[in-house]
Amino acid sequence: MKLSGLFLGLFLLCADRRSSGMFHPKPSCRYPPSQWCRSLRIAIECKVQKQCMELTVVRSVRSVPPVSVTLYYDSLCPASRVFISQQLFPTWVMLQDIMTVTLVPYGNTKDLPTTNSPFVCQHGEPECTTNMIEACIIHLTGHVAFQIIHCMESAADVLHAAQPCVQLYAPAVSWSSVDSCLKGDLGHQLMRANAALTRALTPTHTHVPWVTFSGEYTEENEDRAMSSLFQLVCQLYQGVKPPVCTAATVKLNRGFC
Repeated sequence: MKLSGLFLGLFLLCADRRSSGMFHPKPSCRYPPSQWCRSLRIAIECKVQKQCMELTVVRSVRSVPPVSVTLYYDSLCPASRVFISQQLFPTWVMLQDIMTVTLVPYGNTKDLPTTNSPFVCQHGEPECTTNMIEACIIHLTGHVAFQIIHCMESAADVLHAAQPCVQLYAPAVSWSSVDSCLKGDLGHQLMRANAALTRALTPTHTHVPWVTFSGEYTEENEDRAMSSLFQLVCQLYQGVKPPVCTAATVKLNRGFC
């Protein structure tokens, strides 16, 4: 939400309270909503100091960058599929306000100099095709790409799930555009870009899934991510923790029947 939207919400809140008799600003409050929180004096004069304090908290939370998680993976690698479906996606669903996810499908793929088969993949040609399809989907579908990739990776057949998953989460994107990307130059360009990102990793990746946080890899963070990515993201976030983070550590009272 932009700052102007916050002021609009503040204005509507005060207007609603005014109409219901709960809010009675002094006649001397001659300031427009955009200036209500400019100073403590104005906030007190317009009787919105509580709302301005809440707005200050929102500002401080939004000034903290989210936890940046990047996953380097192969689309048909069983370990990658488990991590996406059981760790990364559920964590993102719960913590998407404090984390971002970048997917780089390439993993252990190797470049070949021949033009007929430019890539060779650990799990065969189907994986090369699926890697490129997912790269195309990420490029073409934008903010819903993660939902589509999760839909594919959690399916029994990743490759054959691609088209129905695209139709489910991005109905405005035609499958023909994905197919054109796959069979044309765009798909190869996207894969070469993913190859460059993967080769630039420091240290050099030795397996997939390979996870970095804010561009950095450590074995400790990888071990923790594999066991409880949710708790790790909550801990790495430097801002005010969302309620779901603190709720995760609450111990429930034991009961018996």
